[in-house]
Amino acid sequence: MTFIWATIFVLGVLVFVHELGHYLAARSVGIRVERFSIGFPPRFITFTSIDDGWLMMLYFFHKGESGKLEWGPTFTKTISRPRKTGSTTEYCFALIPLGGYVKMAGIIDESMDTEITSAPDEFMSKSVPAKIWVMSAGVIMNLITAFVLFSGVSFVQGFPEISTEPKIAELRKELPASKAGLKIGDRIISINQTQIETWEDITKVIHPLPNAEIDLVYERDGAKHSLHLLTSSQAIPRKSRLDTLGVIGIAPFYDYKPISFGESLKLGFRSTVNSFGMIVMSISMLVSGEASMNEMGGGPIMIAQLAGETAKAGWIPLLTFMGMLSVNLAFINIIPIPGLDGGHIFILLIEAIIRKPLSLKAKMVVQQIGMAFLLLLMVTVIFNDVGRLLN
Repeated sequence: MTFIWATIFVLGVLVFVHELGHYLAARSVGIRVERFSIGFPPRFITFTSIDDGWLMMLYFFHKGESGKLEWGPTFTKTISRPRKTGSTTEYCFALIPLGGYVKMAGIIDESMDTEITSAPDEFMSKSVPAKIWVMSAGVIMNLITAFVLFSGVSFVQGFPEISTEPKIAELRKELPASKAGLKIGDRIISINQTQIETWEDITKVIHPLPNAEIDLVYERDGAKHSLHLLTSSQAIPRKSRLDTLGVIGIAPFYDYKPISFGESLKLGFRSTVNSFGMIVMSISMLVSGEASMNEMGGGPIMIAQLAGETAKAGWIPLLTFMGMLSVNLAFINIIPIPGLDGGHIFILLIEAIIRKPLSLKAKMVVQQIGMAFLLLLMVTVIFNDVGRLLN
């Protein structure tokens, strides 16, 4: 069950941060926010500001006026407090805890809401720079989150230096080394009759041999053992090309050197930039045909799988994974596809260039095309995930 709570935690935090960015940016330029939801419908618990406090509503199944079972408010309670703001935003905890959204007044988004009255507190009434600021705020928050996570992990953990000793610190269950019977703590003595003195010697021998047979000698409890195994392969983006490396599924021990707070910030920034650069390189290789979907990561199923694996490994791996995923969410959302933040920004830039807004009908059509494309892409990615699991 670890992967379930880990997935909910990881996606819940990152989506909340993303939507919080939109919410704060909208409020900063005077846009009325109708709903801030954590999770996807149906609503479960809502809080709405009223004159004498907060109105809390609990939603569940109940018998409606027709006598049929309906989902709706079953419990209400007023929580008294001094009224401090004029906000009428409904803050919602929805039943499906794997997402979230901010519903702003006067915006044509994936909800296909066309109720636009040109009121001064609506999205469409604001200037182009204000609109772009609001639509880009979620991406900015995801990048800030990644930077904070990477910096925090670096400060707590220290700077990692690979131990030179050729001892196995970690094994991946589905890869050749684990299947062949190697264990944590085993020391590699030789590979294909090449003597191994350092961990670097291991990578020099194995990386050039994807899907190849090797003879390996290792030491365990003072006794030497030998085995014959077939290496696996892994695609690694390097300098605008995809290298296929030989791997057997082992990792070295690390020595961690304490670093200052300032150094951790530098490492956090570098990790954020490098993660973004790797995504750009991977996408460009996918578009050019140098790499396939199978080699370029996965979708929600793989995210859940990795969340569970990193959670089992500890908080440091989990937070590092969250940082990488936060950068991925930022990149995906900035792509100029209608239905994503980047699609909204792209339309705003077109309107700025032609110096007039697109018609409501045109925006609806563009939005529908974008949502259809995203749905097709999601189905493709999930199908790819399932195929990977079956293989």
